[in-house]
Amino acid sequence: MKALLLTFALLGLLIAGCGPAVPADAEIPVTPAVAPLAASVEFTPVPSATATSTVVPAIPATVTPIPTASATPSPIPTATPTATETPIPSPTAEPLRPCDQRIPDDGLLPIITQKFAMSRDFAPSDLVKLSDALPNRVTLGYPSEIREMVLPPLAEMIAAMESAGLKPFIISAYRSYAAQSIAWNKWLQREPDRAAILSAPPGHSEHQLGTTVDFGSPELPGIVGEEDIQFHTYFYMTSESRWLEENAHLYGFTLSYPRDSFELTGFYYEPWHYRYVGVDLATQLKDTGQFLTANQFETQPPPCIP
Repeated sequence: MKALLLTFALLGLLIAGCGPAVPADAEIPVTPAVAPLAASVEFTPVPSATATSTVVPAIPATVTPIPTASATPSPIPTATPTATETPIPSPTAEPLRPCDQRIPDDGLLPIITQKFAMSRDFAPSDLVKLSDALPNRVTLGYPSEIREMVLPPLAEMIAAMESAGLKPFIISAYRSYAAQSIAWNKWLQREPDRAAILSAPPGHSEHQLGTTVDFGSPELPGIVGEEDIQFHTYFYMTSESRWLEENAHLYGFTLSYPRDSFELTGFYYEPWHYRYVGVDLATQLKDTGQFLTANQFETQPPPCIP
């Protein structure tokens, strides 16, 4: 019994030592204890997190150069001009067309010979009638045409010839490809031995350019001894031919096929055949003694593939 009492006494002391030291109704400081802990946890990692996130701003800083690099589309345009430079030489290197496809430009100096022709489709766009500026005694009533820019100097030259007591007339001016075909066939039938002296195959005649005139003289039939003669190399003996040789350049005209030009032109001497090239070039040719085709071959590339 005594031993039992002693056991109870020891058990009571043990329970008293493990019990709470604060009153039962006081708040348990669990939350306050966690809060400081959270605060202390918050403080330490935040700096280290900030240290880590400090590197993050550095990334945008590195990204900013990337726009600058992509803003370097300026190198790309720089490459584009290089590509543009390639087409510039190509027009020069453009292959020549066959002569039967050749359409001359509106200039005064296209090369036309027995070798270099032009297309049947070519016709000047500014043709006018000779009768617009010249009297019937000069045009002989033919419905001849010529390029508009040629008519004023031609009319001025005719007036100067008439003032000098001459009686020039115009047998032919512009001839289309079709008209040239008719003329060529006519001379082949009428005078086959002289056809190449008197005419040109279609496409090979300067008359198709609309800047060329064939002159006549009332003196020619008497010199040749043929009443109806229109074209003959003896034209050079007429007063009209001598005047043209000395003065045509003053009005911009030059003799296309003088003596000794056959090798380049393919045409025999035609003292009646004058082409308008402008006063400057006509004067240069007169002063140097050079004929037109020789000058053209010196200053121009081949115009087409024969």
